[in-house]
Amino acid sequence: MKLFDSLLLSVGVALVIMGIYEVMTAGLIYAYSFLMPAILVFLWLVYRKRSKA
Repeated sequence: MKLFDSLLLSVGVALVIMGIYEVMTAGLIYAYSFLMPAILVFLWLVYRKRSKA
């Protein structure tokens, strides 16, 4: 795993953790701004891995 892929993974995990916290404290509507970018980051990571293979 290259450095950029590791950074993408860590950013995605951080966004998921912040999204879970927002779901618990404020609700799902407020967590949307954290969870949707996290999904996009994970999809981008999968796309990068499949394009290399």
